[in-house]
Amino acid sequence: MTERGGATHSKMEVKTSLLDNMIGVGDMVLLEPLNENSFIENLRKRFDHNEIYTYIGSVVISMNPYRSLPIFTPEKVEEYRNRNFYELSPHIYALADEAYRSLRDQDKDQCILITGESGAGKTEASKLVMSYVAAVCGKGQEVNKVKEQLLQSNPVLEAFGNAKTVRNDNSSRFGKYMDIEFDFKGDPLGGVISNYLLEKSRVCKQPRGERNFHIFYQLLSGASNDTLTKLKLDRDFSKYNYLSLDSATVNGLDDAASFRTVWNAMQIVGFMEDEVQSVLELVAAVLKLGNIEFKPESRVNGFDESRVKDKNDLKEMCELLGIEQSVLERAFSYRTVEAKMEKVSTTLNVAQAYYARDALAKNLYSRLFSWLVTRINESIKAQAKTRHKVMGVLDIYGFEIFEDNSFEQFIINYCNEKLQQIFIELTLREEQEEYIREGIEWTNIEYFNNAIICDLIENNQNGILAMLDEECLRPGTVTDDTFLDKLNTICAEHQHFESRLSKNSKFLTDHSLPHSCFRIQHYAGKVLYRVEGFVDKNNDLLYRDLSQAMYKATHSLMKQLFPEGNPAKVNLKRPPTAGFQFKASVGGLMRNLQTKNPNYIRCIKPNDKKAAHIFTESLVCHQVRYLGLMENVRVRRAGYAFRQSYESSLERYKMLCKQTWPHWRGAARDGVEVLLTDCSVPAEEFAYGRSKIFIRNPRTLFTLEERRRACLEDLATLIQKIYRGWRCRTQFLLLKKSQVVVAAWYRRYAQQKKYQKIKSATLVMQSFIRGWKARKILRQLKYEKRCKEAVTTIAAYWHGTQARRELRRLKEVARRKHAVAVIWAYWQGLQVRREYRKFFRANAGKKIYNFTIQRIMQKYFLGLKTTMPSMSPIDNTWPARPYMFLEGAHSELRRIFHFWRCKKYQGQFTEEKKAVYEEKLEASEIFKDKKALYPSSVSQPFKGDYLEIQKNPKYQKLNSAVEDKVLLADVVNKINRANGKGAPRLFLLTKNNFVLADQKTGQVKASVPLPDLTSVSVSTQSDGFFALKLKEGSASAAKGDFLLSSEHLIELITKLHRTGATAADRDQINIDISDEFLVQFNQDKVCVKFIQGGPKNGNSAACKRKNNRLLEVSVPSSP
Repeated sequence: MTERGGATHSKMEVKTSLLDNMIGVGDMVLLEPLNENSFIENLRKRFDHNEIYTYIGSVVISMNPYRSLPIFTPEKVEEYRNRNFYELSPHIYALADEAYRSLRDQDKDQCILITGESGAGKTEASKLVMSYVAAVCGKGQEVNKVKEQLLQSNPVLEAFGNAKTVRNDNSSRFGKYMDIEFDFKGDPLGGVISNYLLEKSRVCKQPRGERNFHIFYQLLSGASNDTLTKLKLDRDFSKYNYLSLDSATVNGLDDAASFRTVWNAMQIVGFMEDEVQSVLELVAAVLKLGNIEFKPESRVNGFDESRVKDKNDLKEMCELLGIEQSVLERAFSYRTVEAKMEKVSTTLNVAQAYYARDALAKNLYSRLFSWLVTRINESIKAQAKTRHKVMGVLDIYGFEIFEDNSFEQFIINYCNEKLQQIFIELTLREEQEEYIREGIEWTNIEYFNNAIICDLIENNQNGILAMLDEECLRPGTVTDDTFLDKLNTICAEHQHFESRLSKNSKFLTDHSLPHSCFRIQHYAGKVLYRVEGFVDKNNDLLYRDLSQAMYKATHSLMKQLFPEGNPAKVNLKRPPTAGFQFKASVGGLMRNLQTKNPNYIRCIKPNDKKAAHIFTESLVCHQVRYLGLMENVRVRRAGYAFRQSYESSLERYKMLCKQTWPHWRGAARDGVEVLLTDCSVPAEEFAYGRSKIFIRNPRTLFTLEERRRACLEDLATLIQKIYRGWRCRTQFLLLKKSQVVVAAWYRRYAQQKKYQKIKSATLVMQSFIRGWKARKILRQLKYEKRCKEAVTTIAAYWHGTQARRELRRLKEVARRKHAVAVIWAYWQGLQVRREYRKFFRANAGKKIYNFTIQRIMQKYFLGLKTTMPSMSPIDNTWPARPYMFLEGAHSELRRIFHFWRCKKYQGQFTEEKKAVYEEKLEASEIFKDKKALYPSSVSQPFKGDYLEIQKNPKYQKLNSAVEDKVLLADVVNKINRANGKGAPRLFLLTKNNFVLADQKTGQVKASVPLPDLTSVSVSTQSDGFFALKLKEGSASAAKGDFLLSSEHLIELITKLHRTGATAADRDQINIDISDEFLVQFNQDKVCVKFIQGGPKNGNSAACKRKNNRLLEVSVPSSP
């Protein structure tokens, strides 16, 4: 076991270690005795106590618990963050943290190799490593976006590359290697994914109890009815031949929810909606392809020719891919063979047609999967060109030994042989480097070198793969038996190759070895391979007629998936075989891994039932053997089993020696030497390195641990004794102090009580005396008060009598004066009535009424003259009516005045002014309540010619180049797709076309007839960006659409809208107002997305390129 760089702690800090509270043995290097039984028993003991991780040095063994455990929480992440590898109990987070810190701090590229058989938890282990790295690295908007894209690539690849098998409900059916790239701070910048050997045969056929790839079931279960209708699909799984029905539904898997997760993940990674739709169309096409069936049809020459039975599925598939039905139908019936200048067309029988159908389905799906990986790489790749630090994560098949092993198991086991080879080489190299670094003498370690097995498989001349390729390319009759005969001839004497038909006599009577098989003794054990299907699977042929038919499809992805179908680039060379391609991929992977510092995770499946708490010893033993774990332990223990820094070792074992306990004042190495000498450890059991102590035998370490445990018990007893004495003394001193305090408080209390009693008696006597004096004074005061009150009462009665007499006299005088005034008033009234009676007649009341009405009307009209509203037609004010009976006249006068005022206002308009108002009205109809920029444009007049092109001599050449009258001339910015920046251009609009010219030279850059303009796209926000979309196929659309921005957006689009309909003699141009629209640049479509931005860019909108297919416009929020 190696401890990498001991962490420094303060003397008072409580330290933890891998050796503390250990269940079983946390590191297999320390296992005693070391044999297969003790190895398995240690794994069982730890598994029963939920300890699913165990070390072999720096290698992590991971047991799949088949249930959730509380050991992957954010608290656990913080616990293992920046901690020494052996400081805490074994965990996958410790390995991830060690790899990340080595990459960040020591600038060493890392790789994490995860191996194990299907169902052992390799995919979950890779997710845990990536989630840990994402949790401990830096934060920030861009960093979080990169981390989210890297994590969300997993659901997409799992949907298209994983399937339910008898061993695992979410089995990865492809190998994945991801390089995560970091900057100098350790923050992720992006990544690159490589995929290896997708099991494409699963598309056409699945073993009993297994399913096809997840995406087929997720699409049928989770897609909306509209989506399924567009894809011409039905939710019923039984209608598709490529989907197995006995395991269509899996307990614990919600296909509908998984489909929504995959849909969201593809959007987060950066897929456009049309790309997602194209991918789903290809998935649907594969399902439809499986339903095509054939029937024989006899020909004149006596040979049978295949014909499609029911053409409905063929028709629907052709509609999905955009292929002519007759072209694909012929490709299923005929095969064209080209040789130099000759072409020979042969008919296909029914069996060959079914082979061609399945080959097309497998190639279509596998190439779609490779395109998905490439597309994800485009989104997650690092944009910066500087050198990056790299952490690779390899999640690939483990060694496979089935009852029936074929070509797939052969190349998978070949890959594991290569991984075992590099594992042994890198492990020994790491051991040797540490010994040299510490100054310890290096001794060669005996181990099994599997290079001889790798050479048996990959030798360019006599290797099995080379002979298989040679047999596939050989003219004449080629079968699996001829391939086996070649192996028996060339490999018969190889010590790791066994065949019953070979010339090696010792296998002639081996009845466990069938005639059609051969056996290879791998590092993990012997594997029997059935030779049937080797040649066909290695050829992996797709007829050229089918490739050319696929290339003719109008579907957006088909030309990328089948480039060899291009008739202009016909290649008569035979495509490379599957074995050759895989060998090259593995070679590239090995070269990549050798440049990085390796970290290993070995995943083990405890049982075949996918159930918790079950440990099947035979199954675990089988995996331990083929993973080579015992070999790994022996290599680790060949030198020194345990090593630890001097500081950590002295801190842990210092209590074993009186000279080092409790504190050692000298150098740590000197303290360790004193300690080991005092403990009588034999000199051959340890060695001193430059910074570490090396212990050869685990028994020596366990002896030290036992002595340390006993010493800790003695120290605990001593601490308890001292603590009990301290506690008793403290209790006595506290009681003594309390007694003194209680006595003092009691004496104080007694004196206070005595004083209070004397004080109370004094107060009572004082109160009685004061009361007697007060009562005596009160009686004297009451007598004096009664005397004063009597005098006051008598005086009041007298004054009252005098006042009442005077009041009665004054009232009498007032009554007499009032009577005289009343009598005089009556007399005056009688005189006036007599005088005026002769002036009144019978109709005097009616005349008075009419006179009053006339005066009111006169006053009303004169009042209107002064209170009349303004002459503006939009002024709705009107004076209030003074009397109720004027209601009708009041309303009529208001109506007449409004009509007269409007007529006067209308008479002021010229024809030019009317046109301006019509444009303003049309702008209102287009943009009102739809675009935030419109309200600010209402008060601005539409000027049209902002450049004064007729007067400005700078533009005379440009003016002469334009034949028609210029309706609008303005400066706009043409947006560059590459960086989102704008270049100034002159925009001229005439009755028949619009022109873009260079601002400085006036040279015409583009002249587009208005009939070629199909629509205009703008956002709903307050920006000036707009896209002019041109008719596909027109000469003007050769370089794509125009993305421009203008300060007079409302006027420009309004004039374009009015003029375009007149020039094209058609309906008006469509105006699309949306915050997200597509723009065609050359052959690519780019999405322009508008978002609300902050004030950091000022008051203007800013355009920024996010990736190859997305331009993002940040618009300042309105105040």
